[in-house]
Amino acid sequence: MRATGLRLDDRDLEILKILQVEGRITKAALAERVNLSPTPCWERLKRLEDEGLIERYEARLCVKAFSPVTIVFMEAELDSHRAEDFSRFEQAIIDRPEILECWAVGGGIDYLLKIIVRDVDSYQRLVDRMLDAQIGLRRYFTYVVTKSVKCETALPVDVLTNG
Repeated sequence: MRATGLRLDDRDLEILKILQVEGRITKAALAERVNLSPTPCWERLKRLEDEGLIERYEARLCVKAFSPVTIVFMEAELDSHRAEDFSRFEQAIIDRPEILECWAVGGGIDYLLKIIVRDVDSYQRLVDRMLDAQIGLRRYFTYVVTKSVKCETALPVDVLTNG
């Protein structure tokens, strides 16, 4: 298997799968799980990190543990489509902590945003601030999440490397 020019074998893939679910696993336990001694396992892990296949280690927080929140998806269309317009919009999005994710997309809209706020009123205040900031937002469509069905899953390593 190849990813980013790096040759990956079954053990590398297994290391990646395990780490996505168990980021705090000890190096010794990881080595045991992939049937390697600690030093070769550590060398593989270091190579995967150095090649950029592992971006970071982090904790996934339980949103429901904090308080009731509202998740909103927003389709955003810009007024103009010059490079500086995209840059201005993207910088404004990066600076807003309630915007969890933002993707530039092709098709009928320019961006798809995932936003987390306390309630719909908080969302509307965020949109009003975005409009007041004149970041080029021409039109937007709002989709309030009513139920999470599947979210924040691990990358399907086997699918990504078998193509």
